[in-house]
Amino acid sequence: MTEAKPALRAAVRANRSPDALAAEDGARLRHFLAWLPQRPGVLATYASLPGEPGTSSLIDALGALGWEVRVPVIRREVDWARFRGWDAMRAGWQGIPTPAGPLLGAGSLVEADVVIASCLLVDRAGYRLGVGGGWYDRALRHRRDDATVLAWSRDVEVVDTVPREPHDLPVDGYVTESGVHLL
Repeated sequence: MTEAKPALRAAVRANRSPDALAAEDGARLRHFLAWLPQRPGVLATYASLPGEPGTSSLIDALGALGWEVRVPVIRREVDWARFRGWDAMRAGWQGIPTPAGPLLGAGSLVEADVVIASCLLVDRAGYRLGVGGGWYDRALRHRRDDATVLAWSRDVEVVDTVPREPHDLPVDGYVTESGVHLL
């Protein structure tokens, strides 16, 4: 199954349109904010790159609602940092926006009430096809049992099944432009 992952990743990236992504971002955010618990807490999410379902508006909206936002620090070891504003971000590995502030450690994910995971595809059982490297699978081992983990996705990227490996961990649902879909 591992051999199929690179080809799938390339196909998904080739079929993503910046215009379609931008049009879907607003609807995905509206559905998510309507679902989100009213009391602010801690939410961990990735900072998107161009060509991915966008999280910039999500991060801004969460901050305005009083949520503490944590963003991955992408490197070999899993780590997180508090989002302290766009001016406190720098380009990290592969150009991924990364907080320049103090690191919180992998175990800090236990404080998150909600985790938003990136993906290229997600299947109806909650398994994601990520960008490669298994970072989120390693990170999710540190989550709290009652935290909700959602893939930030697109309707056209929800499929019946994705290739799985023993280390792959499922999410609890996914958010697309048509709504929040809990499994």
